[in-house]
Amino acid sequence: MPKRRNYSAEFKREAVALANQPGVTKAQIGRELDINPNMITRWQRELADAHNGLATVDIEQGELNDAESHLEQAVEIALQLDDARLLA
Repeated sequence: MPKRRNYSAEFKREAVALANQPGVTKAQIGRELDINPNMITRWQRELADAHNGLATVDIEQGELNDAESHLEQAVEIALQLDDARLLA
């Protein structure tokens, strides 16, 4: 049974970049790199999923920052109201 080949992340990114060039097919790149064109499709999907995951994390972090800011404002207002009640 043939041994499975492991490809580095850099090799995968370069193969995808080559396949994304205009006028080039995955079959051509596959022949040049001695890989199955379906691997390029798989790597494209994996890279897109990884990118989308990063975008989701960025959005969630932004939402958390907004929520934290609103919470800080609410606490400040509550403390001011509490101080006003004590002085009244």
